[in-house]
Amino acid sequence: MDKPSAIDGWLWAKEGLALFRKQPTELITLFFGYMFIMLLVGILPIVGQLIPMIIVPLFSMTFMHACAQVERGQKVYPNLLMVGFKSKHVRNLIKLGTLYLVAAIVAVTASSMVDGGVFLQAMSGQLQLDAETVQSSNMTLAMLFAGLVYIPAAMAFWYAAPLIAWQEMGVGKAVFYSFFAVKRAGMAFLIYGLTWATLGVVMPVVVSTVFGVLLGSPQASLFILLPASVLATVIMYCSFYPTYTRMFGPPPDPLPAP
Repeated sequence: MDKPSAIDGWLWAKEGLALFRKQPTELITLFFGYMFIMLLVGILPIVGQLIPMIIVPLFSMTFMHACAQVERGQKVYPNLLMVGFKSKHVRNLIKLGTLYLVAAIVAVTASSMVDGGVFLQAMSGQLQLDAETVQSSNMTLAMLFAGLVYIPAAMAFWYAAPLIAWQEMGVGKAVFYSFFAVKRAGMAFLIYGLTWATLGVVMPVVVSTVFGVLLGSPQASLFILLPASVLATVIMYCSFYPTYTRMFGPPPDPLPAP
């Protein structure tokens, strides 16, 4: 495993765009299919707030599989949405998703030390947020603190799903390798994160705001921001694939059938 240079973080974003450009319609269709399933699951009472986090690793393999097929010149079809659920490692992927959920709960709970539990109550549905509540609390700082607490978990989870599904590692081993792989590529991931913060958040907001001002319509900026955000998100999902192949090499050939 070579140590990536800082510039690799920028190259990963470029490679994600290159993958997206080969089959944009198919990849956007997968994304909307994923969002639709998440919305349906979210309707369920109580568990609807928990299950989406648990099944994230299953759907992360959807986009990893799709990118591998795009790279190999193979057509991407909607049946890839279920590839994680049909994997022989589905139980370990669900265990990984459960760890996602636990880590998120720990991070949000830890934020109570900053704002006295406002963010935690908001996330658990116990508190209806309004402008006054946000301004009178340290909720923004609490959200940042929760993000910092979650960083080690994010490092441990970044590569874990493909390591489980493609390299047949156990959950513990996959989480271990993922953490130290991200740590090893720290500067590359810093540039990668800054790249997507700029391209995926700052630029869509700036461009849509400028158009809204020029057209004299706040609604116009929203019409630009939403599709731009969707495109940026799908391209970002595609860029996860080169971060994996750079560190662990290409996925198995042939890929496990969906």
